[in-house]
Amino acid sequence: MRIGILSDSHNHRERTERAVDLLREAGAQALFHCGDLASEEIVATCAVLPFYFSLGNHDADMVRILERAADQHGAHCLGWGGEVTLAGKRIAVVHGHISRDLKPLLEAEPDYLLTGHSHQSHDFRAGATRRINPGALFRAKVFTVAILDLATDELELREVAR
Repeated sequence: MRIGILSDSHNHRERTERAVDLLREAGAQALFHCGDLASEEIVATCAVLPFYFSLGNHDADMVRILERAADQHGAHCLGWGGEVTLAGKRIAVVHGHISRDLKPLLEAEPDYLLTGHSHQSHDFRAGATRRINPGALFRAKVFTVAILDLATDELELREVAR
């Protein structure tokens, strides 16, 4: 199973649409957003596939709106951080701006911990957990998303056109 990972859309719908199209073309079967959606339109844009997202600091004033959009579009809002299991892999998602949200997820040692917030991509291991930040779709030199193959553990960063 291949999953698409994106973060920090900051309500840039057209760029998010390009990112979703790119991830679908790369074979993504589900999408994960690591926070800072900043509008319910981003939920609708991403919910074309099974969609999971965490809240970010720019979502704080619209939690109920995003939760309602998730219900309306069949998406899964994981609040300030949560974990799901797909293809036998435990995938935790958190924006990463508050350590009290991040720390319990990391201590639970999921297979993957997906984060955003920094607007910079990273990929490293912390014990048994692979930590991935796909980069950002706003305020970055290069806009990037990631595609992760859960069967092979292969990760690819993809550039999204401005």
